[in-house]
Amino acid sequence: MPAVNRLPSGRRSGTLGALALAGALLAVAPAAQAAPAAPSSGPAATASPTALPTPTGDGAKTICKRLPSTEGHLTNALNRLNGDATVAGSVARLEQRVANAKAAGHTEVETYLNGRLTARKALVGTLKSRQDDLKSVATWCAAHGKGTGK
Repeated sequence: MPAVNRLPSGRRSGTLGALALAGALLAVAPAAQAAPAAPSSGPAATASPTALPTPTGDGAKTICKRLPSTEGHLTNALNRLNGDATVAGSVARLEQRVANAKAAGHTEVETYLNGRLTARKALVGTLKSRQDDLKSVATWCAAHGKGTGK
């Protein structure tokens, strides 16, 4: 009786490909272990190759240039968070979901959503603080002639 291959042809070729890859990796692994490690040459050897240079300024020109768009992003985020229960991402919507979970007796879901609600309420305070800070930055930019246009 001939041997019956029970795998569909697509799975058979995928299995063969995985076996070939595993064999190739096993053949390369001993060679990689036998290669001697490159000697360390001190602090320069530990620096990542994508390290950025040390900044020479505070980026005030760029901050002032991006000020209008940053203000817009903050306003949009606060509008969303302060929206009613029909607005996705709002505090009110999440409060409604917590109430729904409590009414349904889903205590684990309620606990999870309460954690998210706490974080979201804290985010509102953080964004309001950043909005206030941005107002003083706008005043500084205007006083120093840095411009606030795009």
